[in-house]
Amino acid sequence: MKLEVLVSKEKLEQIVTDLGRRITEDYKGKELVLVGVLKGGFIFLADLARKIDMDVKIDFISVSSYGNSTESSGVVRIIKDIESDVSGKHVLIVEDLIDTGLTLQYLKDLFNTKGCASVKLAAVMDKPDRRKVDLKVDYVGIEIPDEFVVGYGLDYAEKYRNLPEVYIVRET
Repeated sequence: MKLEVLVSKEKLEQIVTDLGRRITEDYKGKELVLVGVLKGGFIFLADLARKIDMDVKIDFISVSSYGNSTESSGVVRIIKDIESDVSGKHVLIVEDLIDTGLTLQYLKDLFNTKGCASVKLAAVMDKPDRRKVDLKVDYVGIEIPDEFVVGYGLDYAEKYRNLPEVYIVRET
């Protein structure tokens, strides 16, 4: 397996800084809860939270739609739910990569049943060519091609999440 840099750490830092600035402006004076989607979204969430210049609450949700496959089944299973009461609060679901959109559509619908003031989506990367649902993503860092990628939270068999850049995986 060979790794080829797709998004450099400098580009990721610029993206996160820009998103943090936009989110700060959009939510100024509001109660914001960042909900990180585990496991992949944790690095982006940590970086993003530090770039948002206001108080935020942070919680996590863990879901599975892949099982042991590399293709989403479309059936979402909650593994760990949030612990916070989000009724009346503005929720921003933070994810590493939007692929088919099925999981994030499910999560958006789920949070809309919890009485939130608003529910929006943020992702550092987006693969629009893979979308299976019409999903509005409110904060997108960068569109990437339909390639298998690792790093910056994204894994291959639970490895490579800790890499500081995003890499395309090439078979050797």
